[in-house]
Amino acid sequence: MGEEVQTAIHRHCRPFNIPNSEKKSPYESAKVMKGKEHIYKIAPYEPGKPIEEVKRELGLRDVIKLASNENPLGPSPLALEAMKKHLEEISYYPDGHCSILRHKLSQKLGFPPQCFVFGNGVDEIIHFIGLAFLEEGDEVLTVEPSFIRYDASALLNKAFLKKVTLPNFQYDVSLLLSAISERTKVIFLANPNNPTGTFLPQEGLRQLIERAEGKLLVLDEAYFEFAEDPAFPDSLSFLKEGADIIVLRTFSKIYGLAGLRIGYGVAKQETVRAIEHIREPFNVNYLAQIAAVSALDDEEHIRETRKTIWEGKRYLYRQFEEMGLFYLPTQANFIFVDVKRDSREVFQALLREGVIVRTGDIFGCPTFLRVTIGTREQNERFTGALKKVLGGVQ
Repeated sequence: MGEEVQTAIHRHCRPFNIPNSEKKSPYESAKVMKGKEHIYKIAPYEPGKPIEEVKRELGLRDVIKLASNENPLGPSPLALEAMKKHLEEISYYPDGHCSILRHKLSQKLGFPPQCFVFGNGVDEIIHFIGLAFLEEGDEVLTVEPSFIRYDASALLNKAFLKKVTLPNFQYDVSLLLSAISERTKVIFLANPNNPTGTFLPQEGLRQLIERAEGKLLVLDEAYFEFAEDPAFPDSLSFLKEGADIIVLRTFSKIYGLAGLRIGYGVAKQETVRAIEHIREPFNVNYLAQIAAVSALDDEEHIRETRKTIWEGKRYLYRQFEEMGLFYLPTQANFIFVDVKRDSREVFQALLREGVIVRTGDIFGCPTFLRVTIGTREQNERFTGALKKVLGGVQ
């Protein structure tokens, strides 16, 4: 593995430390089967800190979580009602092909049912893409800062990882175009990007698709429902024109079903067929399928969620401006803000105030925080705590 790739990994991921003990546990031994050498170059994913863990560690009773970009209004009410009606059916295996959901999305989006693939969250489909298409020596192109699971998809399959740094955190299509090489096999692009909330507009995406002919372009649109800029691209229109892309979407964010883990991809039938060869059987659980079908019809929940997020981000913009903090205008349900301090220190101080956010160091931005946009009450509590913390951090 090249020095460039190793540097990128260490910048984005921290090592997983296991506490040392003077006395060896009987479960520890030098004589044990070791994993493949290259997997240790990938740090285990570190999720946002759970509410109950913070309560237990700090003795707090009231904690809010604005770390994992979850829906502050909770799950779709229609999805909840549907799950309650089908609880007694969980003794059966789920439909391995997600047939009802597949046909529902086919009607909604205008693609044949064979153009959909489903996963235990979009993360699993990203993993499937690596298994299905990448071979040792291939090149994976992505940007930084961005979602680190693209790195894992490359490294697990011994592919070379090339990253384009986003100038001023914005997509620059000319840099992306120049980075594509003969070795490039897969391009991962989050649109809107995580953690920046910025996006590649329609014309830029068209140029990238044309330049990437013969490559697989993966568009991760986990947050596309929150975009309100009219320049945000219609990616599915390119797929209908015959582009070799796969568009990934999730039920975790706007539909509020993160705990059920369900996402999907839309692509050409040949692309889906390749993934189906390595997809695990019954990988999407029964209640997740039931909930997703009903959530698609919950237009009121979608409208209320968008309203909450769009109003919330404008409130947070004003607060950050009053504090003199640089932030990135976002098309997602989170904001990337520079707190001008070590984000780990600010994170720990906010925890003591009962507020969980995400540090920017995992994205290579040590003075930034990524904060999920919450309800008005949550946003006010966060900004109040942040003002208090920044006033006390040296």
